[in-house]
Amino acid sequence: MGQKRLFGLKNHSFFTFSTRFYPLITAFSIKKESHFNTTVTYVQLRCQFIKRTFRETRSPMSFKKISVNIIAALFICFVLIQFIRPTISHPSGTGDIQAPVQVKAILQRACYDCHSNQTDLRWYDQIQPVYWQVAAHVKAGRKGLNFSDWKSMAKPDQQAKLWEAVNQIAEGAMPIKSYAMVHPSAKVSAADLQVLKAYLLTMVNNKPADTSKTNALEKQYLQQQNPHPATPLPTALNGITYIPDYKNWQPISTTDRFDNGTMRVIFGNDVAVKAIKDGHINPWPNGTIFAKVAWDKLSDKDGNTKTGAFKQVEYMIKDDQKYASTKGWGFARFKTPKMVPYGKTVMFATECINCHRPMKDNDFVFTEPLKF
Repeated sequence: MGQKRLFGLKNHSFFTFSTRFYPLITAFSIKKESHFNTTVTYVQLRCQFIKRTFRETRSPMSFKKISVNIIAALFICFVLIQFIRPTISHPSGTGDIQAPVQVKAILQRACYDCHSNQTDLRWYDQIQPVYWQVAAHVKAGRKGLNFSDWKSMAKPDQQAKLWEAVNQIAEGAMPIKSYAMVHPSAKVSAADLQVLKAYLLTMVNNKPADTSKTNALEKQYLQQQNPHPATPLPTALNGITYIPDYKNWQPISTTDRFDNGTMRVIFGNDVAVKAIKDGHINPWPNGTIFAKVAWDKLSDKDGNTKTGAFKQVEYMIKDDQKYASTKGWGFARFKTPKMVPYGKTVMFATECINCHRPMKDNDFVFTEPLKF
């Protein structure tokens, strides 16, 4: 709106006021020749009028009405979204995991709602918008590990998945804290965790001088004596190419997967080694590359161990822009001496970062490097 001078004084404008209130105030206006004292009196009157007007526009009744309208609108929206519900199916699956009663009871209580087709929703899980989050967790959980399809996996894959699950529990990443908060029965106690670890140990084969592993090592050795013609370097589905130069990198750590009988050495490129020396490993700098190489573990009758046949090499490449969708790390795995890329789709890297999520406070890296 336009603005008009509140008083008709020739050289003074005490303040201006909206034309909305101007007709109401002009009745109090005085002529230019009015005495100064009279002018001051009318200024005071007008100020009182303005204050009273603004108090009326801020009446508690106005706020109350607005509040009621907002609450009513929110309630209507709440009711409407109850009808927008993603489907959580319950297919039969290929076969459930077979385990001791105590182990099975822990898994059912802590894992099955999201990691099986036997999802058991409580009434409060089905209220929107909570139900949307529950459905998303179930979908992602079944994709990563579904105990109802246990029999569709090869035995080594079963052991690897169970190893991963127990490690996720041990690191506190599973069950998800928000889920455990409203489902207290899903919490895994220290005693429960020991039961699961003891069950894992039963799957370990510690027999010395495993003939099949020894034969595999000899076969690889003979193949290396007759190298094949050079071929293009294999590339994973996410565009990461096999890096043969890792063999010249410096070892920075080792790991032992007793669940599947392998020994592993982690190598780091120059960027990784410098970061270790400088103490800048959380986060690791861009350009860091780790190569984790796995071999069969061979043991003799005296308990001595050594590496057997080559199994695979895995890479972690740090680039927080290029690999932002997987927390700044690119993943690739090449299996067997033929370096066959792992993964059926480009989304295989999601599986990798999910395994590393328990280490989010350590830049998603399990490796504790040696001190140089």
